[in-house]
Amino acid sequence: MSRRAPAAGSQSSLRDANRNLVVETVKRYGGLTQVELSEATGLSQATVSTIVRELLAAGVVDTATTTRSGRRAQMVTLARRVGLAAGVQIGHRHLRLVLGDFSHQVIAEQTLPLPADHRVDTSLDRVALLVVDLVERVGASLDDVVGLGVGLPAPVDASTGMVSVRGIMPGWDTVHIGQVLSKRLGRPVYVDNDANLGAIAESTLGAARQYSDSVFVRASYGTGAGIVINGQVHRGVAGTAGEIGHVQVAFPGELCRCGNRGCLDTVVGASALIDRLRVSSGPLALRDVVQRAIDGDERCGKVVAEAGAMIGMVVAGLGVAVNPQLVVVGGELAETGELLLRPLREAVRRNVLLNQISPLEVVAASLGSRAEVIGALVLALQSTALPLRVDDDQAAVGVGAAQ
Repeated sequence: MSRRAPAAGSQSSLRDANRNLVVETVKRYGGLTQVELSEATGLSQATVSTIVRELLAAGVVDTATTTRSGRRAQMVTLARRVGLAAGVQIGHRHLRLVLGDFSHQVIAEQTLPLPADHRVDTSLDRVALLVVDLVERVGASLDDVVGLGVGLPAPVDASTGMVSVRGIMPGWDTVHIGQVLSKRLGRPVYVDNDANLGAIAESTLGAARQYSDSVFVRASYGTGAGIVINGQVHRGVAGTAGEIGHVQVAFPGELCRCGNRGCLDTVVGASALIDRLRVSSGPLALRDVVQRAIDGDERCGKVVAEAGAMIGMVVAGLGVAVNPQLVVVGGELAETGELLLRPLREAVRRNVLLNQISPLEVVAASLGSRAEVIGALVLALQSTALPLRVDDDQAAVGVGAAQ
């Protein structure tokens, strides 16, 4: 019995679905060779090659010759004319912005210091002004910006884009950050916790790229973790998953900004570390502690190492619960390298059930201090739906011209 040919409508739908799959895959990773696209999508290399030619003719993607395993290959990226995005990290004492394209390439960036307890209105004003400045600097306009990703050092409810726990960022928790910035700039804004953004960046472009399950630990003014399960960030209800800085480790302990006592942040946060050094070293900033530790100051080195061991104990508990393949450590304290990582790694290995198939590894963030802001950029790009305007008749003509 002969098989009936699929209807024209179903063939067209399949082509559209395959094109969208290719575009979404390129968007996720920033750039892949055609062979890698075939592996990532499950489509045949012939199908991928045809789709890439169609998208190239339609101006959706660009291609460039690269090398993989000693062989020439075609790298596929989304065309810059598709749009730009901005990534913003609002830290405790700094503001960092990047402007990039769909290949995840940063084309402009800016970092500014912020005063302690900076106000929400002034900080958002600075963000809006800097975004406009960066866009103008590269000869573009706000119309070219598809969206902004914003990272905050606090748990964020993804459904509202607001800080979800009172007291973590006083004055910020009643403001709809996304709406305020979107109104000022006229562009979509996506807000998330900075550790989640570090996890997005490292799992997409960095040290955890080859792993489906990983944890990003941010050791800075406070401590937080971004959890990636099966390639997706796990945020939990109202975005509080991974808030390891508020795991109780001291009894009864010092009062934490969250309202509880003895949280990890009260022991290894910037204020706690600086207080321990005040008598011997005088007034310091976290940056001073990090630099002195790097330069060999024994007191600062000891404080950083003890913080690493304490963070490692809490991360071990997270490791037992989540069973990730890799722990990536970033944040200012991670700039001390093995001073922080060695005791953190040892504490994890002592307290996690190390299976023989895939023992848990602990490594430094490959994107360094830029992980969170790059994650904000990736969040904006991944949150943007790209309308594909590929006419099948024109694509067929384009395919012929590209050969």
